[in-house]
Amino acid sequence: MCAKLESHNHDITYEGLLQGNKDWVAKTLAEDPTFFDRLSAGQKPPILWIGCSDSRVPANQITNTNPGDIFVHRNIANVVVHTDMNMLSVLDYAVNVLEVEHVIVCGHYGCGGVAAALSNKQFGIIDNWLRNIKDTYRLHYHELDRISDDKKRTDRLVELNVIEGVFNLTKTSIVQNRWGNGKKLGIHGWVYSLETGLIKDLGVTTESNDHISAVFKMDGLTKPKVEAPAKTPVDQK
Repeated sequence: MCAKLESHNHDITYEGLLQGNKDWVAKTLAEDPTFFDRLSAGQKPPILWIGCSDSRVPANQITNTNPGDIFVHRNIANVVVHTDMNMLSVLDYAVNVLEVEHVIVCGHYGCGGVAAALSNKQFGIIDNWLRNIKDTYRLHYHELDRISDDKKRTDRLVELNVIEGVFNLTKTSIVQNRWGNGKKLGIHGWVYSLETGLIKDLGVTTESNDHISAVFKMDGLTKPKVEAPAKTPVDQK
């Protein structure tokens, strides 16, 4: 059910979007009369996708999946940081309510956000957000500074940004509590190529906190002790 890339951006109009919706509904019903009945019955996606807001990287289309298959969170340059309450809220809902079994952080080569973070230009309020990627550069500058080709250096930072995102997810209490309860949850790092359409698995899948530094491991949440109410004179008789 993927849209075909037929028109140029300047051909898209507000009215055209609404007509496109009607055309899509008609086509979908013709192919599958019960599609919307099933879709409206609820969602139980097995995947949480944390990706870039770039319009060229739609999660369902590049994985050949359907509506309802992937729960999606997107932001500029697929950044994962512990101060982002939006991302944490999505993660908590996906893990504890939808009970997804996989969380995928997916970046893409040629990411404008990553390229901007490597520059010294001011872009506005987004500079504060891009600082997170600059921090990733700071952690890996010994490797990145040895790459003379600008494109290759940017693409490598794209990969490192995803890897840091995976690591940051494993440090959250949301993920660690899921593991502590003995439930399956895999955290994965991917990068999508706009040039080939193919996804690269970075090989950083993590399914427990066994391989992270001890300082980041959290003990399980303990339930508060409930004290018995004090006995009244009537109870003591």
